[in-house]
Amino acid sequence: MKKFTIYAVVILSILFVAFAILSRGKKENQPVMSASTSTSKEVKSPEKPKNLKPAEKIQVFLFHSTQRCPSCIAIGKFAKETVEQNFAPELKSGKIEFKEINIDLPENEALASKFQATGSALFINPIIDGKDNIEEDTRVWRLVSNEQEFISYLTDKIKKLL
Repeated sequence: MKKFTIYAVVILSILFVAFAILSRGKKENQPVMSASTSTSKEVKSPEKPKNLKPAEKIQVFLFHSTQRCPSCIAIGKFAKETVEQNFAPELKSGKIEFKEINIDLPENEALASKFQATGSALFINPIIDGKDNIEEDTRVWRLVSNEQEFISYLTDKIKKLL
C-alpha cells in the first residue's frame, strides 16, 4: 500500500508540473495587448503592414529581472549594439529610444505594467499618431545564438517602422 501511495504522489506531481508548464507556454504565446488601442498585436515578421504610417517614435525596451541568464544579457547587448550602430542619428534625436529596464525595481513597476512585461522580453513600441503599438518580439530568442542574424533582423524590423 505504501508503494501505491508513493507512485500516486509522484504521478500527480509530474502531472501538476506538466500542466503548469503547458499553461505557462500558452500564456507566453498569447498576443500582447496594445496599451492605447486595447487590440491584440502579435509579432509574426518584420514586415510593415501596408497602411501603417511611419512611426513618430520607436521605443525598443528590454525588460529583465535582477537575475539574468546569458541569453537575456546577450539579447540586451545585441539590441543595444543594433540601435547604437545602425540608428545613431535617430537615437540622438530621440526618434528611437532604447532602454534596459529591470522589472524588479519599484520605479519601473508602472512601465512594466504598461508593457505587460513579467520577465525577460524585448518590446518594440512604434508610436503612430500619438498611440502606442506595443509588441513583444519573441523571435529574438531564436536568434540569440547568431549575433549577425539578430542584428540584421532587428535592423530590418526597425527600418520598416521608420
